[in-house]
Amino acid sequence: MTNAFRLANLVALVIGGTSGIGQAIAEGFRDAGARVLVAGRTPAKLPAADGYLADVNDPGQLKKLVASVIADHGRIDILVNSQGILRLNAAEDFTGEDWDAVMTTNLKSVFFACTEAGRHMLARGSGAIINIASLASYRGWPRSALYGISKAGVVSLTETLALEWAGRGVRVNAIAPGFFITDLNRDKLVGDRKERAVARTPMGRMGEVGELAGAAVYLASDAASFVTGETIRVDGGFLAAGF
Repeated sequence: MTNAFRLANLVALVIGGTSGIGQAIAEGFRDAGARVLVAGRTPAKLPAADGYLADVNDPGQLKKLVASVIADHGRIDILVNSQGILRLNAAEDFTGEDWDAVMTTNLKSVFFACTEAGRHMLARGSGAIINIASLASYRGWPRSALYGISKAGVVSLTETLALEWAGRGVRVNAIAPGFFITDLNRDKLVGDRKERAVARTPMGRMGEVGELAGAAVYLASDAASFVTGETIRVDGGFLAAGF
């Protein structure tokens, strides 16, 4: 059974794999034997050997990214969408620019990354896609209206694509992290906000990003061959808790 969790000889593309959650997942995939390619839009963060510079908010760059990975490595077996931004504000104070920025990065780019890589996977009859959702996919959060909308959309997208592609060999799942300190939220999850997060998490602590790798490896592997349309909540019991 242990071999079912191995990713040996599989090609994985991790968008947003240069930091935070994406980087932890990329490292977990490498440990499981995958050939891992990471994509990001900050040249200084990209590894020389397996990094691709791309702003996936640009459809042309996204299309070129997928084509380049396939040309260089023959195929894409696994896609992880870990790109995302967070803006906090009172709902009535968000602007149209805020809406466009959050929705473009957190939802639009995820949709088109799924479909761009998905067409290739569907043609081959196999593939696994993992999207990054959030606790905000399931609960309302003050000052996070746009982020919550975008992440609820990621769960809906995941389930819809899973339904459409289940009979064609492509599995689509998601991970909803609990409270983890990353570059995305480091300056926002502080003080009372951080204390409340820990207090409401039954395990009584923040997560470590490496603790997300196991769920990602599982969803990408043959161990999850009958799993699609699921969102695994890695949250220390947060969403399961009552009062």
